[in-house]
Amino acid sequence: MKRFIIIILFLFLPLLCSCQSNSGYNARSSIPVDSLYLDQKFPKPKLFAIESEQEIFMLDEEMQLMVQNSINNTRNTKKKAMKLLNHIFSQEKIALNYLSNANLTAREAYHSHIANCLSLTIMAYALAEEANLHVNFQQVNVPEYWVRNGQYNLLTGHVNLLVKQSAHLDKNIVFGNNDIQIDFDPYILKQQFPKKIIDKSTVLAMFYNNKGGQALVDNEYDIAYQYLKAATLADVTFSPAWGNLAVLYRLTDNLSIAEKTYRYTTEIDSNNLTALTNLAILLRDQNNYAEADSIESKLSIKRRKNPYYHAVLADEAYYRHNYSQALKHYRKAIKLNNKIHELYFGVAKVYYQMNKLSEAKKAMNKALSLNKVRSTEHQYVAKLNFLKAEIAN
Repeated sequence: MKRFIIIILFLFLPLLCSCQSNSGYNARSSIPVDSLYLDQKFPKPKLFAIESEQEIFMLDEEMQLMVQNSINNTRNTKKKAMKLLNHIFSQEKIALNYLSNANLTAREAYHSHIANCLSLTIMAYALAEEANLHVNFQQVNVPEYWVRNGQYNLLTGHVNLLVKQSAHLDKNIVFGNNDIQIDFDPYILKQQFPKKIIDKSTVLAMFYNNKGGQALVDNEYDIAYQYLKAATLADVTFSPAWGNLAVLYRLTDNLSIAEKTYRYTTEIDSNNLTALTNLAILLRDQNNYAEADSIESKLSIKRRKNPYYHAVLADEAYYRHNYSQALKHYRKAIKLNNKIHELYFGVAKVYYQMNKLSEAKKAMNKALSLNKVRSTEHQYVAKLNFLKAEIAN
């Protein structure tokens, strides 16, 4: 089977997303952090500058006036929070839309009307602070979930914003402990996934990690290095950035330090299964089969009940045009959880490639019935209409 590289990003994918938890974080490591950087190999590009923390969270005059005129015209904290929530998602106002690679600052998201989950959270945080609301960043821990981008599988993460106040019934909020959560995904809010408050420094690391991960996908390795190093400097405990830095080293044939960085990542965060996966791939490429087999055996035990793991195996098979194998993996995933719309969309893609259009149409109808996100619904309807036209012809 063709081996694949996994990059960790905090993007949001409807309906379900995942993130790496630092609950297994260990401050001690036998590897010095300074030995994991390769500044001489990745010179800073000319005219390139990393966004500062101030630039990422800054509001411009228009945004400040909006807060003053539309949100701060009441002293009631609950009403303020609800006005902010409405302003972000209302079609008559910002009407913010989801775009997975929209790794934007607060100002960029506000004026472009697009964001991924991290950019939405950054923008909402900046506006909420301007409105003198008590807000926290929150990381949501859900099962591992991947999406393919070319030769890479991207493991996505999820964050949202927690406003401390009573909630009001709304598709974008959830009741509990007088809190309001601002999030693109209503499904996330309805589930009892573990959540934890994270520091602003971790969010800064996530932002740089996203930018670095996208640069990796785009083969802009010098830029990727600058962002990923910045992420590790912003929060040394944020293991996804270290894991992505190791990916960069592997892609650029710096194999010794790649292995060292993978090992450091797994030492500081024992729950970073992605780093373990990539380490096993590297070890196998170096003919270290015994250790690679040991790691992969442990990973298989941990992941076998995760439908998204079988989905990524299905996606790998689909990518290699092995459609019967892809269908087998998707069916296994559906057996574990038959409420995930992406799985049926995957089945529809496989059936289409096998020229089984009626089966593809049934799978698309099932995906459409399970999906609850408007932007995804539009995509599914378009694909379903295409299938209907194909069948008619």
